[in-house]
Parts: sequence; structure tokens; C-alpha cells
Amino acid sequence: MVSSGVHRATAPPMVGRLPERAAIDRLLRSVRDGFSQALVLHGDAGVGKSRLLEYAAESAQDLTVVRLVGVEAETRLGYGALHRLLRPCLHRLSVLPQRQRDALSGAFGLAEAAPSDRRLVGSAALTLLSDSAAAAPTLCLVDDVQWLDRESAEVLAFLGRRLYADSLGLLFAARDGTGGQNVFGDLPALRLEGLAAPEARALLTTGVTGHLDRAVAERLVTGTGGNPLALLELAVNLGPEQLAGVAPLPEPLPVEQQLEEHFRRAAALLPADTQTLLLLMATAPGDDRATLWRAAGALGLSARSAEPAVAAGILDHGSTAGFRHPLIRSAVHSAASAEELRDVQAALAAASAPERRAWHLAEATDGPDDDVAAALEAASDLARARGGYSEQALVLTRAAELTARPGRRAERYLDAAAAHLTSGNLPAVTPLLELATPDLAGPAARGRATGLRASVEMVCARPREVPAMLLAAVADLGPGDPAASWDLLREATHAAIISGRMITGTTPHEVARAAADAWHDTGSPAGSADPLTAALARSIAYGYAAGAPALAAALARLRTAGELQEQNTFSTMVSLAGDELWDIEAKREILGKLVTADRGRGALYGLSMDLFALATVEIWNGRFTAAESCYSESYDYLAATGYGVPGDFHKALLYAWTGREAELRAAVATMRATSEELGISMHRWIGQALSIFEIGRGRYREALDAQLAVFADDPLVLGDINLAGMVEAGLRAGDREAAATAMARMEERAPLAGTPWALGLLARCRALTSEDDGAEELYRESIAWLGKVPVAVELAWSRLLFGEWLRRRRRRADARVQLRSAYEDFASWGAAPFAERARVELLATGERARRRTVDTRFDLTPQERQVAVLAASGLTNAEIATQSFVTTSTVEFHLSRVFRKLGITSRKQIGSRLRDTGSGG
Repeated sequence: MVSSGVHRATAPPMVGRLPERAAIDRLLRSVRDGFSQALVLHGDAGVGKSRLLEYAAESAQDLTVVRLVGVEAETRLGYGALHRLLRPCLHRLSVLPQRQRDALSGAFGLAEAAPSDRRLVGSAALTLLSDSAAAAPTLCLVDDVQWLDRESAEVLAFLGRRLYADSLGLLFAARDGTGGQNVFGDLPALRLEGLAAPEARALLTTGVTGHLDRAVAERLVTGTGGNPLALLELAVNLGPEQLAGVAPLPEPLPVEQQLEEHFRRAAALLPADTQTLLLLMATAPGDDRATLWRAAGALGLSARSAEPAVAAGILDHGSTAGFRHPLIRSAVHSAASAEELRDVQAALAAASAPERRAWHLAEATDGPDDDVAAALEAASDLARARGGYSEQALVLTRAAELTARPGRRAERYLDAAAAHLTSGNLPAVTPLLELATPDLAGPAARGRATGLRASVEMVCARPREVPAMLLAAVADLGPGDPAASWDLLREATHAAIISGRMITGTTPHEVARAAADAWHDTGSPAGSADPLTAALARSIAYGYAAGAPALAAALARLRTAGELQEQNTFSTMVSLAGDELWDIEAKREILGKLVTADRGRGALYGLSMDLFALATVEIWNGRFTAAESCYSESYDYLAATGYGVPGDFHKALLYAWTGREAELRAAVATMRATSEELGISMHRWIGQALSIFEIGRGRYREALDAQLAVFADDPLVLGDINLAGMVEAGLRAGDREAAATAMARMEERAPLAGTPWALGLLARCRALTSEDDGAEELYRESIAWLGKVPVAVELAWSRLLFGEWLRRRRRRADARVQLRSAYEDFASWGAAPFAERARVELLATGERARRRTVDTRFDLTPQERQVAVLAASGLTNAEIATQSFVTTSTVEFHLSRVFRKLGITSRKQIGSRLRDTGSGG
């Protein structure tokens, strides 16, 4: 190499990349047509990602183009990149809904506010960008996303998943192999490889002014793998003799890692003051030019120091000159010595605002320094207050590294691990726990570390080892800290219930007894889940008679609570407790409150779990369409948060009722595989779904076998709700012993529960086992009880059984009344197995009933149905958008399709039309 220059006066030509350019052109057409699209371009350094972003900008002259570049020095600044992106829109903060405004203002440190779920921050960003795009279609270009802070990256990925009809395009570029953010993985993506040989030769030729030997060109193309940046650097920097084939080529050629070394060598040829300024620019936050130049002044540098770098092509021309290519920034930073980095950081510390000063001081510190560590800890509190949990974790980790005392250092590592857990960065938690463990002082610290390990296992859906792990930590704690012991036992109980028979190292009964014995309510808030957890533990440990009153009291308390506390497994525990007591009203009311609370917090993962549970409430009330909407909305939110959609095994109960055997069998197979793989006990849900399906089909032996698998696991929860089906299946399969066993448990527990659902099922079971005409009164009692609560499928089931009993006694007219009602209900809901069973019975009474077919002329997509239902409830478009975590323009688009499909012209017609078409649930 004979030249130190790395700059070309003009942007490199666009050669090749036809598929990638076509994808970008499609994205731009979508934006111009009023829709939204996201695309991630990723590949090795220098492969042409940034050039494609330039192509997009050149092709979007009619759009508003907004740019953002990730900077390695800013990866720890929570929401820092998002703040830079949204800065032009912040004057519109006042138009945001209150919760969104508070969330975004708090995240950016513009106002004091409690930390918000980043999905609520994302919703605020969604609203701001959508409003701007409504005025002028917009293209956002985000380069080097691997250097975005985690909070900003997650919000931008969230935007990419939620945008739909907003005239807004998002184009991301990410460098592979950096270990950066992986939150964009489920967005549409294109991987860039090196240019094909003909295109690579054409690009190389454009950069060479003299003679280019054919053999040299082939060697350069092959040696660089068609990497465009490497080819262009070679074209500029190789000497004429080398390009002509007279002098030998350098070894190795500058590609991938060698490219960075090439840029290091080029920077090293510059004057010392210029090199120092470059290092300062590579280290300073990119959004604070004033701080940069104050620090430069402290180092004796001026704007003239940048001129040699501009002349060499390392910096761009212009008053706000930046690095010509992001790889040059990385090369400059990685080439610096530790002493040079400390000098630059010290200058930045002196020039920075207080909230950033501590970090620069820490980076300027060589060796332990408790004063700087304390300053970092204080800075971490500011990050946490803004919801910048990944920033908090990084700052605390550095504080721990600078802490001299081992015990205090371990505590800070634990705090950092907890912050990473809150941020969702699970891979970062365990290494910090390993660093902390050797120096943990006392059982309290060890117990906290164990609790964090257990939380990681639970978030990863691996609960089987958690209960034993936490019980050991409780034993280590001893009786001295009952509050800490309860925190561990609460999580152990949840894990034991979820893992069930898959638990290792202990038993559910042992865990439940420990939790039940340790629980003492010393004034927990009314909205706390702790009393409910203790009641479930008491029921498992000491039996139904001891647990039922506690469960009823806990549910009653939650129904009257003003605000429910946030807890990951809250909705699961509420659902199980409601089923255990056959209390559908409490279950529906509390889950509704959780949905409202999590929706308001923007806690989309928790909201997804709430909706899964709420779907079962809708199923028991015959609202299968509403249940399907709950499932669809839940899957939608899981996808929006970046969680893999878990298949549709959650729908097993719905598949059972609707007779979709293939889907049911597939869901059961998935549940069994998941249960074995993760240690989550799903056989209770498997048994429930299979037994309902088989009873509907009249295959009673198969139904009973499914029931027995659940029955044998008592006292774990969810067995009681299946008892009535087990009595019926046992009697009709000819296994009177099994029926009697189930009946005995029903006789014991239903009166203790005392709910209309429980008493209605008890009356039905008594009627089934009755040997005389007394069954008629029992069936009527069952129908009366079940009619008091929203369990329409159970009411229709009792009518079906009553009608069958009447027909066998040749009371055809009376039988027709019950069977017709049952058939019409089951058929209208789509409960095909039970509808067919009722139809056959009706035929036997002499009445003809046609098989119903579903009218699909008015089929709405899940998103359209959700918007339609909310519009029918009286919400405005803006309110629907806020509740659904989408934009107003997306709501308007879905509503326009709803109007067209339903053949209506007014929002006032939506409710009645949904009821007419069966789309309203």
C-alpha cells in the first residue's frame, strides 16, 4: 500500500444488489401507498449495508428521511438512541395519551415518573412517529443497530412489529459477528454476501483511474470475497504498479478483520493531535457535540485538528464531520492504548453533565476506587428511575469492578444481575451471579442469588428444578428473615404447581407445606397475590377442606381490591384457583382487572398470559369467537414483544369443544413434548381437553382414561373441574367404581365451594347416578343453578343429559324442549361434537334438526374482529389504538375493512351486525 488516504470524493457507485434494491423499492412503494414495512439488512463489515441505506435515501426523495446511527460508546445509555431518533418529534409530546406521555417523558428524563414497561414507551414512540408520518410519509434509516442500547433496540423492534397502515418504513442495518442486539431477529431480513464476481470486477474498475490488470482484478475479487468496501479501499490505496500487475499485492488483503487493521494503519499516519481528536470522537456520545468540544479544549485540541483526518478521508467533510464509515470508528477505538483511553475519558468526565460524568470517571480509573464506585451506583439509580434497566446493569457492573471490599462487590454484582433480569437480558444474569457467588456474605445474600437463578429458570419456562433450589435457600436462611423466606417460598409454590409431576429434588406437597406453614399475613396490600398463593399451598398441603375457605377469601379480596400488583404468574394462579372453586364469576372479574392493569402498564407479556386465561372463561360461557379473539390478541402481543409464538396448544380446550380433532391431537402432542423438554406439567390440560372431546363423540372409555390421569394427581389443582365429566364417562363406560370415586370427591368438595357452578354440577352428577324418578328434580336443580352464572356450555350440557333421560322414559315432547335448546346453543357456538349428539337425540324423538353450516361471507380477521368489538363498545379510534398498542391509522384501516365486509356505513351498526353474523362472540 502506497497511500494513506481512505476517502473517495464521491459516494461509491451502486453496483449489483438487484434483489436487495428490489426489496427496498417494495418497502418504499408500501410506504407511499399508506402502509408500513420493516426490513433488516445484515452482513459482515464492509459488505455494503450502509451503501444500501444510502440507496434507500436517494430513492426516497419524496419522503421524509430520518437517520439514526448506533454508536458503540452509547450502548450503555438507556433510551439514548431512541431519544436521538425522536428528538424532532418531542414538541408533540402533549398530544400523547397520559400514560404514554408519562412513560416517554420518564424514559428520556424529561419529567419525574415511575419506570414504565418499555412496551408502553414503544407505544408512545409508535404514536409520535405515526403522527409525523401522517403529515409526510417517512422512512427511518437505522445503521449499526448492533451498537444501539438495549432499550432503544427493543423499542425499535417493537415498532417494526406493530406498524401496519402508517406510511412509515423502517430500514435497519446490522453487522454480523459483533455479539450485538438480537431483538430484531423475527423481523423480515436480508443477509448480504459479497458481490458476485462480475459485479465485484465492475465496482473495482470504477475506483481505479489507471490500468487494472485482469489477473490482479481476479485476485482482488477472489481474495476479498467480493466485499465492496475492501475492493474500493484497494482501488484507492494500491499503487499503480500493483494494480498493473508489476508489483506484488499486499498479504493479507484487507477484508473483514483486515479492513479494520487497514483503517488503524491509516489513522496512525495522522498527526498526534488528530489521532487524539479521533479517539475522543470515537468515545464521546454522538448526540452531545458541545461536550465533545469542551473535552477537546481541555486536551488542547481545536477544530483544525480534524483537518488532516478530513483530507485523508477518515472523517466526512462538513461542519459536523463524522467518521466516513462506522468501521473506522471501531478501528480508532480498538487501536488506542489503555492510557490513551483513560486520558480521553478523564477529559470527557470533566466536560460532561452529572448524569454522564460518573461513567467517564470510571472509565478513566485504573484499579479499585470506592468513591467512583459509589458515584456509579448513584448514577445507576437515575437510570433505573427512567426505566433504563440495561444501563443500570452495565453501570452497576462497572461499579462492582471498582469496588475494593469483596462483600460489597458481590452485592453490586447481584444488583447488576437483577437489573439485567428486569431488562430481559437473561444471558447476562448467570455470569454476574458466578462472579458474585464466591464473595457472598451470609444466607440473605446467598438466598437472593438463588432467587435470581430461579427467576431465570422460570422466565425460560424450566421450572422443574426451581422448587428444590429455593427450599434449600430457605433452609439456609433459617427463621431470622421471614419476609425473605416467604419471597422464596412464593416462587417455589408457583414453580411446584407449574411443574407438577415433573418436579425434581422435592415434591409439590413438601413445597406447599413449607409455604403454607410459613405464611402469616402481616398487612399485605389488597391487590397482592400472596394470600392466593398461600391458599393454593394450603389446599395442596392440607386438603380441600382446609384450602377452600382460604381460596374463597383470597379471591373475594382480589375482587374488591382497587389495584392488582404486577406478578408474572398472577393470572395463572387466579385461573387455577377459580377453577378449583368452580368460581367463574371471581375468575372473570379478577382476570378482567388484570387485563386492564397490564394493558395500562403496557406489560404485554403479562397481558398475553391474562388473555390466555380469560379465553377459558369465554369458552365456558359458549363465547368461542370471543375466546378465539383472546388467543389471537395474546399471540399478537407475544410476537410484538419478540417472544416466539408458542404454537396453538393453548387452544386445546377450544379445539375439544369445537370438535377439531386434528388440531386437538397436534396440540396434545406439542404439550406432551413441551412437558418432557421443559418440565412443565401439562397433563392436567391434556386430560381436560381430551375428556371433553371424547364425551362429545360418545367415546366414554377414552374419556374416562383421560380423566383418570388427572384424578390421580390430587391434591394438585385443576382436577375438580373435570369431576362431573368423570362421573358421566365412568357410568357410560360401565366403570361404576370410577364413577363412584369421582362422585365421592364431588360430594365432598362442591358443597365446600358453594358456588352455583359447583352446586349445578353436583346436582347433575346426582341425577346421573340416581336410580329413580328423583333424577328429574335434580336435573332441573342443575339447570337452575347453572343458569345463574356465565357457564353456558355447562347449562347446555345439563339440558342435553336431561333431554336424553326424558327420551329414555318415552317423554318425547318434554325431551324435545331440552334437546332443542341444547342443540341450538351448541350449534350456534360451533360446539360440533355436542351439537351432533343433541341432533341425533332430537331425531330419536321424531324431530328433524338440520346440521348447521357456518356462514363465512362476513369472516373478519382476528385484528379486524378485535377492532370491531372495541368500536362497538363505544371506544374512539384513538382509544382503540392505545388499548391495542397500534396506531390510529391502523385502526382506521381495519375499520374500513370491517365496514366493507359487514356491509355497514356507521359505527352504530357494528354491534348488531356482529351479533347477526356470529362474529361478536
